[in-house]
Amino acid sequence: MDHSPKDFSDRVAYALTMSFRWFADTFFAKRYGHRAVILETVAGVPGMVAGMWNHLRSLRRMQPDDRGWIKTLLDEAENERMHLMIFIEIAKPNWFERMLVLFAQVVFWHFYFILYVFFPKTAHRMIGYFENQAVVSYTQYLEEIDSGHVENIPAPKIAIDYYSLGENATLRDVVIHVREDEQGHADVNHGMADTLSK
Repeated sequence: MDHSPKDFSDRVAYALTMSFRWFADTFFAKRYGHRAVILETVAGVPGMVAGMWNHLRSLRRMQPDDRGWIKTLLDEAENERMHLMIFIEIAKPNWFERMLVLFAQVVFWHFYFILYVFFPKTAHRMIGYFENQAVVSYTQYLEEIDSGHVENIPAPKIAIDYYSLGENATLRDVVIHVREDEQGHADVNHGMADTLSK
């Protein structure tokens, strides 16, 4: 489905996404494992913020109808958290990268909370674009593995357990599963943005 920017809100969401993409490209280039650690830290924030906000709104209104979004968003946050745990095992970030993770999370939490409270459609569209870019990044990661530029190491146990992979699973198998998750998150958030625009 075409989710190219159609209005001012979409264009803002896309511009924000590409700004973050520039940051990731500049600082991590083709260090895809380390890039994944930072990006998955940020990616775990939106689902939690949006799920929490929808939960509180349901309580305030004393109405149960949340369109099923609360569980979906919290499940998304948990999935992204597991991605982070997996890539920490793969990339083994150093102390500087761990501090960068902490900084990125603090800044992005506050930024996304404000964006979601006042402009929820833009917020969901931005995450849709974020996840589209994640699919691009993980596709490039796969290309680096297939070309031999990145070693196709054995999958960490946490990934094997989470995705129910075989004992001989490799990094390539993990990246394929993570990429599928990201595509699913993109579709869900674009769908939520479309719902809010109606």
